[in-house]
Amino acid sequence: MNDRRLRFVEVQHFRQWWLWLLLGGSAVFTIGLFAWGLYVQLVLGRPWGNKPMSDTALLATAIATFVLWVALLALFAAMHLRTEVRADGLYICFFPFHLSFRRLPLADITGIEAVTYRPLREYGGWGLRFGRQGKAYNISGNRGVKLTYNTDRHVLIGSQKPDELAAAIQALRESGAGR
Repeated sequence: MNDRRLRFVEVQHFRQWWLWLLLGGSAVFTIGLFAWGLYVQLVLGRPWGNKPMSDTALLATAIATFVLWVALLALFAAMHLRTEVRADGLYICFFPFHLSFRRLPLADITGIEAVTYRPLREYGGWGLRFGRQGKAYNISGNRGVKLTYNTDRHVLIGSQKPDELAAAIQALRESGAGR
């Protein structure tokens, strides 16, 4: 039976103001544009655009656009990275891409380091990323813990508390657990 006592827990969400401004602004602009088109074509009775759609196609496209924007905003609101150091190992869950926790192997780790990194340059941004530097699980900021494996493979776990996370992983390794 696995020992599930928690030594470290962190849950991060996409909370960057610029991301929400970009997503919200794009949604408002796109939905507003279709609302204007619906008003012009359905209420005023004038064709909207140079090659107007039929009323039915315009209405269906507007509804689909609205639904897609709502779904995208809901996805970003629900997306989160949960990192846990338990007595029996290191676990991450990047919801909704992982529906359950993934256990990261500790046996082959040769280095654990709290780092400051450049998300765009080193990993191509935030999220579940694969870059020249290896795999990254990051939601926000530019701090994290870099795990180096004996195969020279790297895994970066973004964290708002990287020193605390690195210490918890190191303590777990030193205790001989999590193998």
